[in-house]
Amino acid sequence: MGSVRKASAWLGLVEDNDERYYDDDEYAEGARTGTGQAWVTDPRVRVASETAEETGRRIATVTPDSFRDARAIGELFRDGVPVIMNLTSMDSADAKRVVDFAAGLIFGLRGSIDRVATRVFLLTPADTQVMNGGAAGRPADGFFNQS
Repeated sequence: MGSVRKASAWLGLVEDNDERYYDDDEYAEGARTGTGQAWVTDPRVRVASETAEETGRRIATVTPDSFRDARAIGELFRDGVPVIMNLTSMDSADAKRVVDFAAGLIFGLRGSIDRVATRVFLLTPADTQVMNGGAAGRPADGFFNQS
């Protein structure tokens, strides 16, 4: 089939009679048996959230509006979930109160707190290790070192 004919068939201007790409019997057989299932999901494939909950690989992102939302942060952290606190939408006084609350949480539960960005903090439980990816995988005197 020539390229002009292929383009015409793709546009629907002519009938596509090219039998090289599929077997009519294979498609007709599936239609006659009436199985009704076009897609079969592989049993090894699971939704990411289910797998994350089973293995404990969850991270919560919380953007509190006021100090009243600090309870949600505390409950997640107490359950062993690392929490990213985004305090950018809070006023300065409430943001300081939430950071003080988070400091109490990490002290009481032996966790750690890391500043990710301006007014964004990562609270990690005691059994979680945070790796700094700044120079990971790059040699110190590699290609990008121009000095």
